[in-house]
Amino acid sequence: MTTGANDQAPFSDLPAALVEEVLGQTAAVADGLLASFQKIRTDRTALREQLLKSGRVISESSLGYPPLPTTCAADGSYAIERLLTTDLTAAAAVAVEGLTPPSEKRHWDLPRHKAFIAAEPHQEDTATVLRAVMLGEELRLATSAPHDLVMIDGTLTLPVIYFNQALNKAPDASALRCSAEFLQHCPDYLAAFLTLLRSERSDKHYIALPKYSTRREIGTALGWPPGHDDRGMLTLLLNPGELTKPMPLEHPRDAQGNITWHLNMGSLPAEIRRQASGLADEIISALGTVHVFYYKPQDWLPALRVEAAASITANTHRLATVVQGLKHQSATPSMLEPYPIYLADRTVKALARAIPAFRQVTTQHISERYDGDIGEVFFAMHGYRSEAGR
Repeated sequence: MTTGANDQAPFSDLPAALVEEVLGQTAAVADGLLASFQKIRTDRTALREQLLKSGRVISESSLGYPPLPTTCAADGSYAIERLLTTDLTAAAAVAVEGLTPPSEKRHWDLPRHKAFIAAEPHQEDTATVLRAVMLGEELRLATSAPHDLVMIDGTLTLPVIYFNQALNKAPDASALRCSAEFLQHCPDYLAAFLTLLRSERSDKHYIALPKYSTRREIGTALGWPPGHDDRGMLTLLLNPGELTKPMPLEHPRDAQGNITWHLNMGSLPAEIRRQASGLADEIISALGTVHVFYYKPQDWLPALRVEAAASITANTHRLATVVQGLKHQSATPSMLEPYPIYLADRTVKALARAIPAFRQVTTQHISERYDGDIGEVFFAMHGYRSEAGR
């Protein structure tokens, strides 16, 4: 785990010769990046003109100004502390309110959360299943939020990947408590995911905001340099208050043009499979209707990649509600993302840092009641490796 001391002295445990070699190589890296930045700066006017002529850019003012929506964001994280005799695992999802419009009376008075913690036997599939539990609870929190605009940190295709991995692993990992947790709530997780993908209620707007993306839907169409993804380029090309016209999200397809996403239900117990199979088919169908657009709310923010259901992006009033919500939550240059996303991210990142403290508390409880040699407890509960993710 990273400590404050290591943050202040990052090279303290490295051989001096290694540090010198790496620092020497950074000059070449910097030269390459500088050349790339200068080329984009030189070509910016021409690239922006090309973008405008393509008809892909619209102004937020053209959408109108609906009332400011109430907002929240959901995020999750998991952590595993690898001990000598067992694994200490934890997963948490949180939902955090955004800045409240001045006339709003409703509020969630506390950050909402779901937590799972367990001691698991050593198995290689623990992280895969635990991550799916984290994401499932994140989606359930999002759909239960009493807010007009709910943001998810990530892409709408990620649950398909994480859930599919867990669907393949959990039935065979019956010794894991997280497997039982995932299987028990699997239909609920899928139902929540489907709700996000459809966003059918006009007073509920679910969007996904991936921070990192390699997508080049626009760049490929306009012939932009292959080394730059759409989000990076549009951060430079869009002016504050501009967004791109929503376009269908790209999906992997087979030779016949069919989307190749799938959710494998074959390994599930019969009763759970009966409940989940219909949901799985609807999810894949709904995923094909997801649209994406880029929006730059303020000059100090990078362009936001926004993924949302077609029911939102095809409706001018609903799209304007999303845009106004994002703009209102981008209130300060100190945060490079909307406020509730930033706060939810900060909250869940603290879980991994807290796991060693949970282990120490657990060790103390065991020590107080153990009749044998207390040294055996400390050997068994010694942490060798930590894993964390979001």
